[in-house]
Amino acid sequence: MASRGEPPHVSDEVPERPPSGGLVEALDVPRNAAVGVAAGVTLAAGAYLFRVLELFGPFAGTRAYPILGPEGWFGILAFVLATSTALLVTTLLTVVSVYRLAKDA
Repeated sequence: MASRGEPPHVSDEVPERPPSGGLVEALDVPRNAAVGVAAGVTLAAGAYLFRVLELFGPFAGTRAYPILGPEGWFGILAFVLATSTALLVTTLLTVVSVYRLAKDA
């Protein structure tokens, strides 16, 4: 026991922590992320191909882009579409996993 004026004894030992991977595995996050990435890449690739290759014909109001050209800008937009779609699908699938685990408990 510490007397007055002396700090209490502090141990240098770090307490054991429970493994954190259990929740990730229980919610099946790796599978959800893989499905989300596949959905995002598929949607973005389809949108990019339809726009750049003009599969439905030329778009009205097409104009020149001074810096990257249309393929560059649409490539950046396709990346943003892919990542945002992947995050949305992963989140929705994980919420469904949470609901199923809560329902079973």
